[in-house]
Amino acid sequence: MSGSVRALLLLLALDSVAPERVPGREGGNVLFIMADDLRPVLGCYGDSLVKSPNIDQLASKSQVFLNAYAQQAVCAPSRTSMLTSRRPDTTRLYDFNSYWRVHAGNYSTMPQYFKSKGYFTMSVGKIFHPGVPSNHTDDYPYSWSVPAYHPPSNLYENEKMCKGKDKQLHANLLCAVNVTEQPGGTLPDIESADEAVRLLRSRANSSAPFFLAVGFYKPHIPYRIPQEYLSLYPIEKMSLAPDPDVPKGLPPVAYAPWTDLRRREDVSALNLSFPYGPIPKDFQLGIRQHYYAAVSYMDRQVGRLLSALDELGLADSTQVVFLSDHGWSLGEHGEWAKYSNFDVVTRVPLMFYVPGVTSHPDSSGMSTFPFIDVFDKAEFSFTNHKEIKRMVELVDIFPTVSALAGLRVPKPCIGISLQEELCTEGDNLANTFRHRERGEVAEAIAFSQYPRPADTPQHKPFE
Repeated sequence: MSGSVRALLLLLALDSVAPERVPGREGGNVLFIMADDLRPVLGCYGDSLVKSPNIDQLASKSQVFLNAYAQQAVCAPSRTSMLTSRRPDTTRLYDFNSYWRVHAGNYSTMPQYFKSKGYFTMSVGKIFHPGVPSNHTDDYPYSWSVPAYHPPSNLYENEKMCKGKDKQLHANLLCAVNVTEQPGGTLPDIESADEAVRLLRSRANSSAPFFLAVGFYKPHIPYRIPQEYLSLYPIEKMSLAPDPDVPKGLPPVAYAPWTDLRRREDVSALNLSFPYGPIPKDFQLGIRQHYYAAVSYMDRQVGRLLSALDELGLADSTQVVFLSDHGWSLGEHGEWAKYSNFDVVTRVPLMFYVPGVTSHPDSSGMSTFPFIDVFDKAEFSFTNHKEIKRMVELVDIFPTVSALAGLRVPKPCIGISLQEELCTEGDNLANTFRHRERGEVAEAIAFSQYPRPADTPQHKPFE
């Protein structure tokens, strides 16, 4: 089936529920890319400091949701909620200590649903949160056709890998490294990109469609990143958050005391008071510098993946989704990390590239996603293809990706749905791809939550 015919059929289906069918290659592949702890610090979201050319290029050919929100600002609950399209009160996961199929209900996941429709499903890096929340298997074999891949170098992520001023190795927060001196001469996101490209090549000529989920670890702490990325953000050009002080009258229950940062050796050495700090201003600038550098490092891996998709001739038959599990505080109102309900930690980037719908093949034969090396080109200029301002949620992704792939959209969950294996607590956003957003949106609501063990900040918060 030609790309133009496929696009026309998809457009006709977007306003209604797609018919049930067993997909062939014409159903389209899915490349699902997920960052970790990434707030919308991207050029395509209006950040003038960051250098994120490959993601910005993707946005220029995508529909970009400007106000997308996670259901809980911590990894395992957010990822489980998004992948099942059930809210944390349904998955009964608010921390890292339970597996929803055992403690809540045998809910189908998005990759499981695609697998049941004939897709070959694969996971690379961090998609499900590893460990107890995904049964120590990344929910294999339910969700994946083959066991999930985890980069071997991730075993060293929290070890003493950071060379300090004393020339000794430490487990620091700020950990820019010479990659050649790291175990294996590599880093986790580099290995994940390598494996994802290998898997794309292995599926390029298959008759069965694929669902490839690639989870990058950055900009999650520690900032163990290639040291050259710091040069993109000279420390003298960094600035503090516009509102760096804890507000007077802030309810203590609203504040998260960033205990995960305090455990890092370089932060511990600052001898900060609990719970409010503050962190010295020069160290705050260093955190912000390393966060931005980590974003550019992750952007490079996304660019490698998209250019491989292009080179393999898959860009015109593969839907691409890019998102993050939640955001991260960068010193706003004296906070760092996540674990709260503030906008900076619940709002996330979300965009969908749908060939023939958000972008059309270039008749001149130009590449769809040429790789952009941030070190070779100083200036980049992209304009988002289409922006949606209405509030949306990560629970909306499962039904939307299903509709865009031409699958029947899971039915809405009704009431308490603990016994319902396949239903969605989100909205199908597929109709937004056909219609231009106009004026006020009536249902401009997103719901995020974060439980607390007490009404004051704790050394061991409910994480």
